[in-house]
Amino acid sequence: MPTAGPRSGDAIFASVERVNAELFTLTYGATVRQLLTDLEEVEEVNKQLDQMGYNIGIRLIDEFLAKSNISRCVDFKETADVIAKIGLKMFLGVNATVTNWDAEGTCCSIVLEDNPLVDFVELPDTCQGLHYCNILSGVIRGALEMVSMKIEVTWLRDMLRGDDSFELQVKLLKQIPEEYPYKDDE
Repeated sequence: MPTAGPRSGDAIFASVERVNAELFTLTYGATVRQLLTDLEEVEEVNKQLDQMGYNIGIRLIDEFLAKSNISRCVDFKETADVIAKIGLKMFLGVNATVTNWDAEGTCCSIVLEDNPLVDFVELPDTCQGLHYCNILSGVIRGALEMVSMKIEVTWLRDMLRGDDSFELQVKLLKQIPEEYPYKDDE
């Protein structure tokens, strides 16, 4: 029996059980609003959103690997393509492209064509330093750490700040060697 190959982001998105998009967007907005009220400092909210995303990412990677049939990526370029074309489509239903690679192939931009997290959102002047979608940075960071990649994610463009798109810069800091928690019997 032949093994199934990787599934497309569209196919997975169509088959995955989803919550109502508006409910999800409004719930996320309420979470950000509460963080702003509780923490008061925008930078602290950015850190908290990133940490929340990181915690989600370290758990989400298992579901992603199980449902996508993706095997180990050969390099960081393939990993970035999988995030953009399958991961973001699978969990958010958005299309994204990978651009602006550096010469070493360790840094790129992921540009989101759409972002359902920002539906119904306008940032007040008091929140201009807020990276409203910073949870996505954490999700990507957490998920890739679970597959042995230490990365840094930075927001370069944000439509909530007047830019023409959402752009994340993803930089591979190091490949973490896999360690097995046990020794093989000889």
